[in-house]
Amino acid sequence: MACGREQQQVEPPRPGPIEEVVVTAPADPRAVGPPELTPLFADIEKRTFQFFWDTTNEANGMTPDRFPSRPFASIAAIGFALTAYPVGIENGWISRQQAVDRTLLTLRFLRDARQGPGARGTIGHKGFFYHFLDMQSGHRYEPWVELSSVDTGLMMMGVLFAQSYYDRDDAREQEIRDIAEALYLRVEWPWLQQRPPLISMGWYPENGFIEHDWSGYDEAMLVYILALASPTHPVEPEAWTQWTTTYDDSWGIYQGQEYLSFAPQFGHQYSHVWIDFRGIRDAYMRGRGIDYFENSRRATYAQRSYAIENPMGWAGYGADIWGLTASDGPQRTEQVYDGTPREFRHYSARGAGIAVAFDDGTIAPTAAIGSLPFAPELVIPAAEALHANHGEYLYSSYGFLDAFNPSFNYDVPLKTGRIVPGKGWVASDYIGIDQGPILLMIANYRNGFVWEVMKRNAHIRRGLERAGFRGGWLGEAQVQGAMPAAETERETEDDAVLEPATP
Repeated sequence: MACGREQQQVEPPRPGPIEEVVVTAPADPRAVGPPELTPLFADIEKRTFQFFWDTTNEANGMTPDRFPSRPFASIAAIGFALTAYPVGIENGWISRQQAVDRTLLTLRFLRDARQGPGARGTIGHKGFFYHFLDMQSGHRYEPWVELSSVDTGLMMMGVLFAQSYYDRDDAREQEIRDIAEALYLRVEWPWLQQRPPLISMGWYPENGFIEHDWSGYDEAMLVYILALASPTHPVEPEAWTQWTTTYDDSWGIYQGQEYLSFAPQFGHQYSHVWIDFRGIRDAYMRGRGIDYFENSRRATYAQRSYAIENPMGWAGYGADIWGLTASDGPQRTEQVYDGTPREFRHYSARGAGIAVAFDDGTIAPTAAIGSLPFAPELVIPAAEALHANHGEYLYSSYGFLDAFNPSFNYDVPLKTGRIVPGKGWVASDYIGIDQGPILLMIANYRNGFVWEVMKRNAHIRRGLERAGFRGGWLGEAQVQGAMPAAETERETEDDAVLEPATP
């Protein structure tokens, strides 16, 4: 499945009955001003940027799914890379000309690579792209690789970011804008609506459409927003309405937080990398009285609270060492831990939440650091603790390696990584879709960089408005004609109570 989602997951131990849980909204750091970043974050930023700049193929712009093993390119990682290059410009790590060269190279390759229904020799079909591509040819990597709606969406967010960032009156920057537009307009989103109005996760040339649609709260927010916004092949607003009707099974109280839950933290991060959800709400969140940003903040608090409670008794968990998401792990194996048989996995979605989840003691730095804008008061100490306590073997050339598991000390063959005596398993790779949120969420925390650029993109605005988002930074455009005056008044009144409660 795209982005590490798996169908077979198990329930972690849960807290007591809902009536016994006291719900406390975390204190809002915006009320007292954001905490300052420590010097470590500048180093994390630079090293994580270098991952994208150094490992991307300079001949075609293909960014590897992982490094140093580098088996294939990931279209989602390409989307993060296209967004990362301007971060390098703004920090003076590369010149604008260098970034323009790399971006044009990538976009031209994506545009010109062959599309079609064939099982081999193509990069995609109907404007969508295969999840994993050959690093050299750009063709579908192997028969197990799907044409992916969400990974195409992650790539398109990077494409549209480039379209809005490179805004100078210059022939090459104009070409970036034009190719970005062409790539976006050719995606035939309704083609994946095999069970309308929901959107399928993807398609295989050998077996047809994936039977699972995007439903329930997760990272597919960006898929539906992009599909709604398309000027050429849009889905109708009922797709968003139907998708949000599948939320209710995921809304509830967990670890003292009432929120819309998705167990792995990446579901609370990916769409937020590019879209500033502060103060804007769709019908569902208007009914709940919060926005999606506040929802992610509560999810972050719940993850940390779960690590403090540590119901499965894993080694190393605590107030400053936490974070479950999709990540590498030691191996798919069952071993006895603390007298109990436990399942361990290699690459898998891990998380803690109201619905299905999985926890095998593997901690991923991106789960915490990629949540920086949501809860800096938790994330800054977590990053410092990860570096101080585990940096000797976890922090290297491109920042934090993907994951580690202090509980795994078994003498079994490993899929990847290594056992550090006395410290447990440590990953040997960096993974692009985990590096991306680290770099870009630090940039968003510093000055809203990615968010502010994307606010200028007409497609993103249109997608949000067709999904029913109102208020906040969308308000000015809405008042200028998108909404009747009476409805505008109601939205303004609703948004006045948007600020989260304090304990």
